[in-house]
Amino acid sequence: MNKDNKHLLQAMHHAWQKHRNPSFPEHCIPVQKYNDDSANALTKSIIDFLTFSGFQAERINTMGKRIDKTKTVDTVLGRRQIGGVSWIKGTGTKGSADISATIKGRSVKIEVKYGKDRQSEYQKEYQQAIETAGGVYVIAKDFDSWYVWFNQFVKSI
Repeated sequence: MNKDNKHLLQAMHHAWQKHRNPSFPEHCIPVQKYNDDSANALTKSIIDFLTFSGFQAERINTMGKRIDKTKTVDTVLGRRQIGGVSWIKGTGTKGSADISATIKGRSVKIEVKYGKDRQSEYQKEYQQAIETAGGVYVIAKDFDSWYVWFNQFVKSI
C-alpha cells in the first residue's frame, strides 16, 4: 500500500472516530495503522475504507464452527487431555466472496486474494452467479489497485 493511501485511511479513521465520539479529546484518538501485507490486513483496510466512506461492507465467513470436545482429566499418570476438535459445516454458500458490500445501491462482492492465492472452482461459480444476477464481483490483490477500481466504479454509476 502506498504512503498516500495509508495516510488517507488514517485520516478517514481519525475523522470517523472524532464523529462517533465527539466528547473524546481529539489528541487522544489513537492512530490506526493500515497496510495490505496479508489477506486479513487487506480485508480490514477495504472494509474500513468503505465504512468510512458511508457505504456498507461486511466480512463473510463460510468456514463453519469449531467444536472443542477436549477435556482435561486427572489420572494416576498425571493430568491428561482427552477428546478432540471437530467442525460443524458452515451454512454459507460455497465460494462466497470475502467481503459483501453495497456501494451506491449496487451489490458488490469483493474476493481478497493475497500473494499466490487463486480462485477455487467454487469461487469461479459464485462469481458467475453474482454477475449473472446483475451484481458486481471484483478480486482485490492489493489496496492500491482496488482503490483505483473503486474510484472508476463510483464514477461510472
